[in-house]
Amino acid sequence: MHQRRIPEWLRHAPAPSVRGFAVLAGAEAVARGILISVFPLEMYTALQDAALVSEVYFMVGLLSLGVGLMVPFIGRYVARRWIYVTGALMFGTGALLAIIGSGAAMIGALALITSATVTTFVCFNAYVLDYIVKADLGRCETSRMFYSALGWTIGPFLGVVLLGWWRPLPFVIAALASGVMLGVFLYMRLGNGRLITKSRRPPTNPLAFLPRFFAQRRLVAGWLFAVIRSSGWWIYIVYLPIFAVERGLGEQLGGMMLSFSNGMLFLTPFMLAWMQRRTIRHAVRAGFLLAGGLFFLGAALSGVPWVTVCALASASFFLILLDVSGGLPFLLAVKPSERTEMSAIYASYRDVSGILTPGISWLVLLVAPMPGIFAAGGLALLGAWGLARNLHPRLGRARVTIEPPSSAEAQITGLAH
Repeated sequence: MHQRRIPEWLRHAPAPSVRGFAVLAGAEAVARGILISVFPLEMYTALQDAALVSEVYFMVGLLSLGVGLMVPFIGRYVARRWIYVTGALMFGTGALLAIIGSGAAMIGALALITSATVTTFVCFNAYVLDYIVKADLGRCETSRMFYSALGWTIGPFLGVVLLGWWRPLPFVIAALASGVMLGVFLYMRLGNGRLITKSRRPPTNPLAFLPRFFAQRRLVAGWLFAVIRSSGWWIYIVYLPIFAVERGLGEQLGGMMLSFSNGMLFLTPFMLAWMQRRTIRHAVRAGFLLAGGLFFLGAALSGVPWVTVCALASASFFLILLDVSGGLPFLLAVKPSERTEMSAIYASYRDVSGILTPGISWLVLLVAPMPGIFAAGGLALLGAWGLARNLHPRLGRARVTIEPPSSAEAQITGLAH
Protein backbone atom coordinates (compact mmCIF):
# COMPACT_ATOMS: atom_id res chain seq x y z
CA MET A 1 0.00 0.00 0.00
CA HIS A 2 1.43 3.35 -1.04
CA GLN A 3 2.02 5.80 1.80
CA ARG A 4 2.24 9.52 1.21
CA ARG A 5 5.46 10.99 2.50
CA ILE A 6 5.14 13.79 5.02
CA PRO A 7 7.08 16.88 3.89
CA GLU A 8 10.44 17.35 5.59
CA TRP A 9 9.53 20.80 6.93
CA LEU A 10 6.54 19.28 8.75
CA ARG A 11 8.46 16.32 10.20
CA HIS A 12 11.39 18.42 11.40
CA ALA A 13 11.19 22.05 12.42
CA PRO A 14 13.58 24.26 10.41
CA ALA A 15 16.61 25.28 12.43
CA PRO A 16 16.18 28.93 13.53
CA SER A 17 18.65 31.05 11.62
CA VAL A 18 20.08 34.56 11.65
CA ARG A 19 18.04 35.33 8.54
CA GLY A 20 14.84 34.03 10.12
CA PHE A 21 15.20 36.30 13.14
CA ALA A 22 16.05 39.21 10.82
CA VAL A 23 12.88 38.65 8.77
CA LEU A 24 10.87 38.50 12.01
CA ALA A 25 12.39 41.82 13.12
CA GLY A 26 11.75 43.33 9.69
CA ALA A 27 8.03 42.54 9.88
CA GLU A 28 7.86 44.12 13.33
CA ALA A 29 9.66 47.22 12.00
CA VAL A 30 6.99 47.67 9.33
CA ALA A 31 4.19 47.30 11.88
CA ARG A 32 5.72 49.74 14.37
CA GLY A 33 7.37 52.12 11.91
CA ILE A 34 4.17 52.96 10.05
CA LEU A 35 2.40 53.86 13.31
CA ILE A 36 5.15 55.66 15.22
CA SER A 37 4.39 59.06 13.66
CA VAL A 38 0.65 58.41 13.28
CA PHE A 39 -0.17 57.84 16.94
CA PRO A 40 0.92 61.25 18.33
CA LEU A 41 -1.15 62.99 15.63
CA GLU A 42 -4.21 60.81 16.15
CA MET A 43 -3.98 61.09 19.93
CA TYR A 44 -3.81 64.87 19.62
CA THR A 45 -6.74 64.90 17.17
CA ALA A 46 -8.84 62.74 19.48
CA LEU A 47 -7.99 64.50 22.75
CA GLN A 48 -7.34 68.08 21.49
CA ASP A 49 -4.96 68.77 24.38
CA ALA A 50 -1.19 68.25 24.34
CA ALA A 51 -1.08 68.06 28.15
CA LEU A 52 -3.70 65.30 28.11
CA VAL A 53 -1.69 63.43 25.46
CA SER A 54 1.32 63.60 27.80
CA GLU A 55 -0.80 62.27 30.65
CA VAL A 56 -1.91 59.32 28.53
CA TYR A 57 1.63 58.50 27.42
CA PHE A 58 2.75 58.70 31.06
CA MET A 59 0.12 56.18 32.18
CA VAL A 60 0.85 53.89 29.23
CA GLY A 61 4.56 54.07 30.12
CA LEU A 62 3.76 52.82 33.62
CA LEU A 63 1.74 50.00 32.07
CA SER A 64 4.63 49.10 29.75
CA LEU A 65 7.06 48.90 32.66
CA GLY A 66 4.69 46.65 34.59
CA VAL A 67 4.07 44.36 31.61
CA GLY A 68 7.79 44.08 30.90
CA LEU A 69 8.47 43.03 34.49
CA MET A 70 5.58 40.54 34.45
CA VAL A 71 6.55 38.68 31.26
CA PRO A 72 9.31 36.58 32.90
CA PHE A 73 6.96 35.78 35.80
CA ILE A 74 4.14 34.73 33.45
CA GLY A 75 6.67 32.64 31.53
CA ARG A 76 6.90 30.33 34.53
CA TYR A 77 3.31 29.24 33.98
CA VAL A 78 2.59 29.91 30.28
CA ALA A 79 4.64 28.54 27.39
CA ARG A 80 6.81 31.21 25.80
CA ARG A 81 5.40 30.57 22.30
CA TRP A 82 1.91 31.42 23.55
CA ILE A 83 3.19 34.60 25.17
CA TYR A 84 4.69 35.69 21.83
CA VAL A 85 1.50 34.71 19.94
CA THR A 86 -0.56 36.70 22.44
CA GLY A 87 1.71 39.72 21.97
CA ALA A 88 1.38 39.57 18.17
CA LEU A 89 -2.41 39.26 18.42
CA MET A 90 -2.54 42.20 20.85
CA PHE A 91 -0.61 44.32 18.34
CA GLY A 92 -3.05 43.51 15.53
CA THR A 93 -6.05 44.07 17.81
CA GLY A 94 -4.68 47.44 18.93
CA ALA A 95 -4.08 48.56 15.35
CA LEU A 96 -7.63 47.63 14.34
CA LEU A 97 -9.09 49.25 17.47
CA ALA A 98 -7.42 52.53 16.52
CA ILE A 99 -9.53 52.65 13.35
CA ILE A 100 -12.49 53.70 15.50
CA GLY A 101 -10.69 56.97 16.24
CA SER A 102 -12.42 58.02 19.45
CA GLY A 103 -10.39 59.11 22.46
CA ALA A 104 -11.14 55.93 24.40
CA ALA A 105 -10.34 53.76 21.38
CA MET A 106 -7.01 55.51 20.76
CA ILE A 107 -5.99 55.17 24.42
CA GLY A 108 -6.92 51.48 24.40
CA ALA A 109 -5.08 50.95 21.11
CA LEU A 110 -1.93 52.63 22.40
CA ALA A 111 -2.03 50.54 25.58
CA LEU A 112 -2.46 47.30 23.61
CA ILE A 113 0.30 48.08 21.10
CA THR A 114 2.73 49.24 23.78
CA SER A 115 2.11 46.12 25.86
CA ALA A 116 2.42 43.94 22.76
CA THR A 117 5.73 45.56 21.83
CA VAL A 118 7.38 44.92 25.18
CA THR A 119 5.96 41.38 25.33
CA THR A 120 7.29 40.32 21.93
CA PHE A 121 10.58 42.14 22.58
CA VAL A 122 11.30 40.12 25.72
CA CYS A 123 10.40 36.84 23.99
CA PHE A 124 12.37 37.70 20.84
CA ASN A 125 15.56 38.37 22.77
CA ALA A 126 15.13 35.15 24.74
CA TYR A 127 14.79 33.16 21.49
CA VAL A 128 17.87 34.83 20.00
CA LEU A 129 19.94 33.90 23.05
CA ASP A 130 18.58 30.35 22.87
CA TYR A 131 19.29 29.67 19.21
CA ILE A 132 22.09 31.99 18.06
CA VAL A 133 25.59 31.12 19.25
CA LYS A 134 27.69 33.89 20.73
CA ALA A 135 29.98 34.01 17.71
CA ASP A 136 26.99 34.88 15.49
CA LEU A 137 25.29 37.42 17.75
CA GLY A 138 27.03 40.33 16.04
CA ARG A 139 25.95 39.06 12.62
CA CYS A 140 22.42 38.55 13.94
CA GLU A 141 22.22 42.12 15.24
CA THR A 142 23.62 43.51 11.97
CA SER A 143 21.11 41.51 9.91
CA ARG A 144 18.26 42.53 12.19
CA MET A 145 19.26 46.18 11.80
CA PHE A 146 19.51 45.83 8.00
CA TYR A 147 16.13 44.14 7.60
CA SER A 148 14.50 46.68 9.94
CA ALA A 149 16.04 49.81 8.42
CA LEU A 150 13.60 50.06 5.51
CA GLY A 151 10.53 49.82 7.75
CA TRP A 152 11.87 52.45 10.15
CA THR A 153 13.01 54.78 7.35
CA ILE A 154 9.97 54.71 5.06
CA GLY A 155 7.30 53.85 7.64
CA PRO A 156 6.97 57.12 9.60
CA PHE A 157 6.47 59.33 6.52
CA LEU A 158 4.38 56.74 4.66
CA GLY A 159 2.12 56.40 7.70
CA VAL A 160 1.10 60.06 7.74
CA VAL A 161 0.73 60.13 3.94
CA LEU A 162 -1.61 57.15 4.02
CA LEU A 163 -3.45 58.73 6.94
CA GLY A 164 -4.33 61.63 4.63
CA TRP A 165 -5.45 59.35 1.83
CA TRP A 166 -7.68 57.08 3.91
CA ARG A 167 -7.47 57.25 7.68
CA PRO A 168 -7.79 53.50 8.45
CA LEU A 169 -5.08 52.52 5.93
CA PRO A 170 -1.93 52.78 8.13
CA PHE A 171 -3.68 50.86 10.90
CA VAL A 172 -4.79 48.14 8.47
CA ILE A 173 -1.22 47.81 7.13
CA ALA A 174 0.15 47.62 10.68
CA ALA A 175 -2.36 44.87 11.52
CA LEU A 176 -1.39 42.95 8.36
CA ALA A 177 2.31 43.35 9.20
CA SER A 178 1.69 41.98 12.69
CA GLY A 179 -0.07 39.04 11.01
CA VAL A 180 3.00 38.46 8.83
CA MET A 181 5.16 38.66 11.96
CA LEU A 182 3.00 36.00 13.60
CA GLY A 183 3.11 33.84 10.45
CA VAL A 184 6.91 34.01 10.30
CA PHE A 185 7.09 33.11 13.99
CA LEU A 186 4.83 30.09 13.53
CA TYR A 187 6.77 28.96 10.46
CA MET A 188 10.04 29.13 12.42
CA ARG A 189 8.43 26.80 15.01
CA LEU A 190 10.51 28.21 17.83
CA GLY A 191 8.41 26.56 20.50
CA ASN A 192 9.49 27.36 24.03
CA GLY A 193 13.17 27.75 23.28
CA ARG A 194 15.89 25.26 23.92
CA LEU A 195 15.51 22.85 26.79
CA ILE A 196 17.99 23.88 29.44
CA THR A 197 19.01 21.77 32.40
CA LYS A 198 17.49 23.06 35.56
CA SER A 199 19.93 24.90 37.79
CA ARG A 200 20.61 23.51 41.25
CA ARG A 201 20.22 26.94 42.73
CA PRO A 202 17.43 29.46 42.15
CA PRO A 203 18.10 32.16 39.56
CA THR A 204 19.37 35.46 40.92
CA ASN A 205 16.83 38.24 41.03
CA PRO A 206 18.25 41.26 39.17
CA LEU A 207 16.56 43.55 41.71
CA ALA A 208 18.90 42.13 44.34
CA PHE A 209 21.74 43.80 42.43
CA LEU A 210 20.26 47.30 42.78
CA PRO A 211 22.43 48.14 45.83
CA ARG A 212 25.51 47.02 43.85
CA PHE A 213 24.33 49.12 40.92
CA PHE A 214 23.84 52.30 42.95
CA ALA A 215 27.19 51.77 44.67
CA GLN A 216 29.01 52.06 41.31
CA ARG A 217 28.86 55.64 40.08
CA ARG A 218 30.08 54.73 36.59
CA LEU A 219 27.15 52.36 36.13
CA VAL A 220 24.65 54.94 37.39
CA ALA A 221 26.13 57.57 35.06
CA GLY A 222 25.99 55.19 32.08
CA TRP A 223 22.35 54.36 32.84
CA LEU A 224 21.50 58.07 33.10
CA PHE A 225 23.12 58.68 29.70
CA ALA A 226 20.78 56.04 28.22
CA VAL A 227 17.69 57.47 29.92
CA ILE A 228 18.43 61.04 28.82
CA ARG A 229 19.20 60.22 25.18
CA SER A 230 16.04 58.06 25.05
CA SER A 231 14.06 60.99 26.47
CA GLY A 232 15.46 63.17 23.67
CA TRP A 233 14.04 60.72 21.16
CA TRP A 234 10.69 60.70 22.97
CA ILE A 235 10.44 64.48 22.65
CA TYR A 236 11.40 64.35 18.98
CA ILE A 237 8.97 61.56 18.09
CA VAL A 238 5.91 62.65 20.10
CA TYR A 239 6.06 66.42 20.56
CA LEU A 240 7.65 67.69 17.34
CA PRO A 241 4.68 66.43 15.21
CA ILE A 242 2.23 68.06 17.64
CA PHE A 243 4.23 71.31 17.50
CA ALA A 244 4.12 71.20 13.70
CA VAL A 245 0.34 70.78 13.69
CA GLU A 246 -0.17 73.58 16.24
CA ARG A 247 1.97 75.97 14.15
CA GLY A 248 0.20 75.14 10.90
CA LEU A 249 3.04 73.19 9.28
CA GLY A 250 0.85 70.19 8.48
CA GLU A 251 0.46 66.65 9.76
CA GLN A 252 2.98 65.12 7.36
CA LEU A 253 5.97 67.11 8.57
CA GLY A 254 6.56 65.09 11.73
CA GLY A 255 6.58 61.81 9.85
CA MET A 256 8.84 63.27 7.18
CA MET A 257 11.36 64.42 9.79
CA LEU A 258 11.30 61.08 11.58
CA SER A 259 11.89 59.19 8.33
CA PHE A 260 14.75 61.59 7.54
CA SER A 261 16.29 60.96 10.96
CA ASN A 262 15.89 57.19 10.72
CA GLY A 263 17.57 57.34 7.31
CA MET A 264 20.67 58.62 9.06
CA LEU A 265 21.04 55.19 10.66
CA PHE A 266 22.91 54.29 7.47
CA LEU A 267 25.60 56.79 8.53
CA THR A 268 26.46 54.87 11.69
CA PRO A 269 29.54 53.15 10.11
CA PHE A 270 31.01 56.63 9.47
CA MET A 271 30.17 57.67 13.03
CA LEU A 272 31.94 54.58 14.33
CA ALA A 273 35.02 55.35 12.22
CA TRP A 274 35.04 58.94 13.52
CA MET A 275 34.69 57.76 17.10
CA GLN A 276 37.49 55.22 16.76
CA ARG A 277 39.88 58.01 15.74
CA ARG A 278 39.03 59.86 18.94
CA THR A 279 37.63 58.55 22.25
CA ILE A 280 34.29 57.47 23.64
CA ARG A 281 34.40 60.37 26.09
CA HIS A 282 34.84 62.84 23.23
CA ALA A 283 31.95 61.30 21.24
CA VAL A 284 29.56 61.18 24.20
CA ARG A 285 30.29 64.76 25.28
CA ALA A 286 30.02 66.08 21.71
CA GLY A 287 26.72 64.27 21.19
CA PHE A 288 25.09 65.59 24.36
CA LEU A 289 26.47 69.13 23.95
CA LEU A 290 25.37 69.62 20.35
CA ALA A 291 22.02 67.86 20.76
CA GLY A 292 21.25 69.90 23.89
CA GLY A 293 22.32 73.16 22.24
CA LEU A 294 20.10 72.50 19.22
CA PHE A 295 17.13 71.65 21.45
CA PHE A 296 17.60 74.98 23.23
CA LEU A 297 17.95 76.78 19.89
CA GLY A 298 14.70 75.24 18.71
CA ALA A 299 12.93 76.38 21.88
CA ALA A 300 14.37 79.91 21.74
CA LEU A 301 13.44 80.44 18.07
CA SER A 302 10.02 78.79 18.24
CA GLY A 303 8.51 82.00 16.87
CA VAL A 304 9.86 80.80 13.51
CA PRO A 305 8.52 77.23 13.45
CA TRP A 306 10.65 76.07 10.51
CA VAL A 307 13.80 76.99 12.41
CA THR A 308 12.64 74.91 15.36
CA VAL A 309 11.92 71.94 13.13
CA CYS A 310 15.33 72.20 11.44
CA ALA A 311 17.10 72.58 14.80
CA LEU A 312 15.49 69.45 16.24
CA ALA A 313 16.08 67.51 13.02
CA SER A 314 19.76 68.45 13.26
CA ALA A 315 19.77 67.41 16.92
CA SER A 316 18.53 63.95 15.88
CA PHE A 317 21.86 63.39 14.08
CA PHE A 318 23.67 63.76 17.39
CA LEU A 319 21.08 61.58 19.14
CA ILE A 320 22.04 58.85 16.68
CA LEU A 321 25.70 59.48 17.54
CA LEU A 322 24.68 58.90 21.17
CA ASP A 323 22.89 55.68 20.13
CA VAL A 324 26.27 54.54 18.80
CA SER A 325 28.42 55.72 21.72
CA GLY A 326 26.17 56.48 24.70
CA GLY A 327 25.71 52.89 25.88
CA LEU A 328 29.42 52.06 25.91
CA PRO A 329 30.32 53.78 29.23
CA PHE A 330 27.87 51.47 31.02
CA LEU A 331 28.85 48.31 29.14
CA LEU A 332 32.56 48.91 29.65
CA ALA A 333 32.08 49.50 33.37
CA VAL A 334 30.16 46.28 34.11
CA LYS A 335 32.09 43.53 35.82
CA PRO A 336 32.03 40.20 33.90
CA SER A 337 30.50 38.43 36.89
CA GLU A 338 27.56 40.87 36.92
CA ARG A 339 26.84 41.26 33.21
CA THR A 340 23.52 39.39 33.18
CA GLU A 341 22.00 41.14 36.18
CA MET A 342 23.33 44.61 35.31
CA SER A 343 22.13 44.23 31.72
CA ALA A 344 18.62 43.61 33.03
CA ILE A 345 18.87 46.81 35.08
CA TYR A 346 20.29 48.74 32.12
CA ALA A 347 17.41 47.64 29.85
CA SER A 348 14.97 49.47 32.14
CA TYR A 349 16.08 52.81 30.65
CA ARG A 350 13.49 52.51 27.86
CA ASP A 351 10.54 52.17 30.22
CA VAL A 352 11.91 54.78 32.63
CA SER A 353 12.32 57.33 29.84
CA GLY A 354 8.86 56.40 28.58
CA ILE A 355 7.48 57.36 31.99
CA LEU A 356 9.62 60.38 32.84
CA THR A 357 9.38 62.18 29.49
CA PRO A 358 5.58 62.42 29.20
CA GLY A 359 5.32 62.96 32.95
CA ILE A 360 7.69 65.95 32.96
CA SER A 361 6.21 67.24 29.68
CA TRP A 362 2.77 67.11 31.25
CA LEU A 363 4.01 69.30 34.11
CA VAL A 364 5.82 71.69 31.74
CA LEU A 365 2.66 72.20 29.67
CA LEU A 366 0.80 73.29 32.80
CA VAL A 367 2.99 76.41 32.99
CA ALA A 368 4.54 76.85 29.52
CA PRO A 369 3.73 76.28 25.82
CA MET A 370 5.09 73.40 23.72
CA PRO A 371 8.61 74.89 23.20
CA GLY A 372 9.09 74.58 26.97
CA ILE A 373 9.34 70.81 26.44
CA PHE A 374 12.17 71.33 23.95
CA ALA A 375 13.95 73.57 26.47
CA ALA A 376 13.52 70.94 29.21
CA GLY A 377 14.97 68.32 26.88
CA GLY A 378 17.91 70.58 26.09
CA LEU A 379 18.54 71.13 29.79
CA ALA A 380 18.62 67.36 30.42
CA LEU A 381 20.97 66.76 27.47
CA LEU A 382 23.34 69.49 28.63
CA GLY A 383 23.23 68.06 32.13
CA ALA A 384 24.41 64.74 30.69
CA TRP A 385 27.19 66.62 28.86
CA GLY A 386 28.34 67.98 32.23
CA LEU A 387 28.12 64.53 33.82
CA ALA A 388 30.18 63.01 30.98
CA ARG A 389 33.21 65.12 31.90
CA ASN A 390 33.90 62.51 34.60
CA LEU A 391 34.41 59.75 32.01
CA HIS A 392 37.99 58.52 31.68
CA PRO A 393 39.71 60.37 28.80
CA ARG A 394 40.95 57.11 27.25
CA LEU A 395 37.78 55.07 27.83
CA GLY A 396 37.48 52.35 25.22
CA ARG A 397 40.80 53.05 23.53
CA ALA A 398 43.36 50.37 22.66
CA ARG A 399 41.96 47.63 24.90
CA VAL A 400 38.44 47.66 23.41
CA THR A 401 37.19 47.01 19.88
CA ILE A 402 34.11 49.12 19.24
CA GLU A 403 31.34 47.26 17.43
CA PRO A 404 28.21 48.61 15.77
CA PRO A 405 25.26 49.10 18.11
CA SER A 406 22.53 46.54 18.38
CA SER A 407 19.25 47.30 16.72
CA ALA A 408 17.70 47.75 20.17
CA GLU A 409 20.20 50.57 20.75
CA ALA A 410 20.07 52.12 17.29
CA GLN A 411 16.40 51.84 16.36
CA ILE A 412 14.36 54.94 17.20
CA THR A 413 11.38 52.98 18.94
CA GLY A 414 12.66 52.73 21.89
CA LEU A 415 11.71 54.85 21.81
CA ALA A 416 8.99 54.66 21.79
CA HIS A 417 11.52 52.95 21.57
